Amino acid sequence: MLPALVTPVPGPRSQELAARLGAVECRNTTFRSPEWPVFWERAEGVNVWDSDGNRFLELTSAFGVATLGHGFTAAAARAQSHHLLHAMGDVHPARLKVELCERLSALTFERWTGEKGKALLGNSGFEAVEAALKTAALATGRKGIVAFQGAYHGLGYGALLGAGIPWFREPFEGQLARVTTLLPFPADDTALETFRAALAEVDGTDIGAVLVEPIQGRGGIVIPPPAFLRELREWCDHHGALLVIDEIFTGLNRTGKPFACEWDGVVPDLVCLGKALSGGFPISACVGKAAVMDRWPETHGEALHTSTFLGNPMGCAMAVAALDEHAKPSTPARALAEGEALHAALSTLSGEPFVTAIRGRGLLQAIELHHPDGRPAGDLAIALVQELLQEGILLLPEGPVGHVLAFSPPLGLTAEEIDCVTELLRNGLRRKNR
Repeated sequence: MLPALVTPVPGPRSQELAARLGAVECRNTTFRSPEWPVFWERAEGVNVWDSDGNRFLELTSAFGVATLGHGFTAAAARAQSHHLLHAMGDVHPARLKVELCERLSALTFERWTGEKGKALLGNSGFEAVEAALKTAALATGRKGIVAFQGAYHGLGYGALLGAGIPWFREPFEGQLARVTTLLPFPADDTALETFRAALAEVDGTDIGAVLVEPIQGRGGIVIPPPAFLRELREWCDHHGALLVIDEIFTGLNRTGKPFACEWDGVVPDLVCLGKALSGGFPISACVGKAAVMDRWPETHGEALHTSTFLGNPMGCAMAVAALDEHAKPSTPARALAEGEALHAALSTLSGEPFVTAIRGRGLLQAIELHHPDGRPAGDLAIALVQELLQEGILLLPEGPVGHVLAFSPPLGLTAEEIDCVTELLRNGLRRKNR
């Protein structure tokens, strides 16, 4: 059953907080309107409560973080907080950093190849991407990067080198090195041929890294044909480039497998992790083949890539707890089963007005919307998101113009909740068509 709101959304407390925030936060950060946002107070499982006491069904996992459910790693955080909040990550680290790196190796390259992987920890997903790009430069001696149109890898300057969504990159273009070749990201077999033709034109002699999402997230939950990643793997092997797979959003059982690249049987040279890694604490990791990561020089007391909070014990404790759960065979099985149920329900909307595609894998599903004249219906998607907010449902749009309704819920959605959301969407689409 969906939550029942006790006050209009946003309520008076959220409205007050929005006004206060607008007076003190950079204006290009939190979007505010009369209908947006609500301010969270607590969360558990698939539900969130706001500052006015309203309970919401949360279908975003808070940007993909709470795959295991909101609060899953809270017990680990509480226990760790009694002992150690901070250590000296690259000088005198916490014991838990060792345990986390061991688990990262076990879940990635030890499973994939039987050989150990090595990790470089960070605080946010974009830092893992930047660590991977630095690793590729050291390992290959090459500066060039291949990335993809529609790609999103975070917004740090290094991560922006792989940005395929123009409005994130263009304001800072003058400060970025011109080392990136952007290729089309294929959504089907026809587009795959376009990608192949573009890749054939790339001079591989100066490419150190091919940076790619196995499924594009911000780009609109775009799932490429199975041959795509396999051909990138072959191209990298032929040209001596490193294949960097960004699993920050898709990794850790979001798609019904531990990592989305496993659907296509592709092993990367470097994999970037974040979001669900801790279930709620800022921590990330670039994990690579040991032979690749060992191209970093031995440290003699001054690390080339580090940060004050590297290997923070709170984040490590939460990540260890999360990875122990992700390593259980039952976790991907649950994600796959719940994702199939969600996909089946959403697929009943395929004949409704404006719906042009329904796609997904595991707990990552999408409804693509277009107007009858073929224009992407970003305006309609945003209107539906705002209507659902009034019904107590948190959902977000994705895609180049926000025309894709993106579903990335935590584990634990019930059949009744799925059916209720589907019917609300059906009614909303029909109303918009009147």
